[in-house]
Amino acid sequence: MYWDVIEVRSIAPRELAVQFEDGLSGVLHIDLSFCTGVFDPLRNDQLVGSAQVENGVVVWPNGLDLAPDTMYREIKRSPNRRYNLFR
Repeated sequence: MYWDVIEVRSIAPRELAVQFEDGLSGVLHIDLSFCTGVFDPLRNDQLVGSAQVENGVVVWPNGLDLAPDTMYREIKRSPNRRYNLFR
């Protein structure tokens, strides 16, 4: 799908640059307030920076993942191509 992630890389603590299949790119910021429940392990900055792409999805070695369609939608509608994950 056009919202499949094809590249992810750490660009700063708690920030990932993502690029989608259709060429859209942006920055994902994972705020500490987001890191509760199942996402609690993402309090670790090193873990955040270890994100990879698997089958079009941003994933981490511990099995966590983020929905690419939501990331795509939020980055596309943001004037600065940024998606801030907060609780």
